[in-house]
Amino acid sequence: MVSDGHPRGCIVVLNAGSSSIKFAIHAAEADGVARFRGQVQGIGSRPHLGIRDQAGRTVQEREWPAQGFDHHAATGEILRLLPDLVEGARVLGVGHRVVHGGTEYATPVRVDATVLADLARLVPLAPLHQPHALVPMHAIAEKAATLSQVACFDTAFHRSQPLVVQRYALPRRFHDEGLRRYGFHGLSYEFIVSRLREVAPQSAAGRVVICHLGSGSSLCAVQDGRSVATTMGFTTLEGLAMGTRCGTLDPGVLLYLMDTHGMDARAIEDLLYRQSGLLGVSGISSDLRRLRASSAPEAAEAIALFVHRIVREVASMAAAMGGIDAMVFTGGIGENDAAIRAEVAHGCAWLGLAIDAARNAQGTGRISAAGSRIDAWVLPTDEERMIARHTAALLGLRAPPG
Repeated sequence: MVSDGHPRGCIVVLNAGSSSIKFAIHAAEADGVARFRGQVQGIGSRPHLGIRDQAGRTVQEREWPAQGFDHHAATGEILRLLPDLVEGARVLGVGHRVVHGGTEYATPVRVDATVLADLARLVPLAPLHQPHALVPMHAIAEKAATLSQVACFDTAFHRSQPLVVQRYALPRRFHDEGLRRYGFHGLSYEFIVSRLREVAPQSAAGRVVICHLGSGSSLCAVQDGRSVATTMGFTTLEGLAMGTRCGTLDPGVLLYLMDTHGMDARAIEDLLYRQSGLLGVSGISSDLRRLRASSAPEAAEAIALFVHRIVREVASMAAAMGGIDAMVFTGGIGENDAAIRAEVAHGCAWLGLAIDAARNAQGTGRISAAGSRIDAWVLPTDEERMIARHTAALLGLRAPPG
């Protein structure tokens, strides 16, 4: 850092979704929280921007007409705003969150024409996510061609899993064309592993179940820092019940929906991704806070199902490792909903998990009770910080993570 407190160089992190682009600005030389975080939301409907500084203060807001304002235009606006935000510091690189890296990309890579072509071929494996991540890469290559770009993959952390864990019991030709269990939320899991090594190195070296709970939820079994099993598979639908996603489903249900209700692929996609989960079961909301506040029995049933699926899958993660030494809660729900953590702990009491009510209410750090056979933690995740670490390391600005 220079003497006036401003970094000599910055890393910009971009995370593009279906109707938004989140971004963060990190000092290249220091591994700390983002100096600025922003988001262009409402792309395609009512585009608007909000940027907050490190203290959470809003430093800029603006809106644009919806007509013609797409992800490409949003990326251009972010690039235009950067000089004012970085205050004279040089932008040294841009790191991108990419949901799918397929089987080839097990580590972050510099983005070039070959990588862009490879990632485009993966669009059929993640049609709701992959295209949006590619647009900012193309826009930056067009508008700021000399700026180095790095792609970081949510699937990469799980490439350490044994082949038998990745395989479905389908004819081999489908596996060979890429129909296999990939797993997601990998950047979050990688960050949590790094944090656990800092706060509880003995636990981090053992058998850990990480519960990433939010609007999208999954679990990961991590042994000695490596992924050995996870609940998401070929897509982000498999595993736990989520905000609007169904989680694991008997494939026969899809045949029934097609035969009895005449639903085609797009209608089923909309049902499973956007109308199911907590929203579908409750008929009220996908937001746990609203469900907690509701007296409707359907709301209580949705919460109970959410917890039941977590507890059941924790057992499967423990089975994959032959036991469990620690559990970590993270994600929007995992970090902020003490009641969910308590209910999950109650369901996992047979594994030896007991949490301290006062620590759990506090909601950060170690929450396991004295005498618990399993260490339990609440650790905030930071996928953007993980991407910044990888980007800085790949560009030779910092030592590689881990």
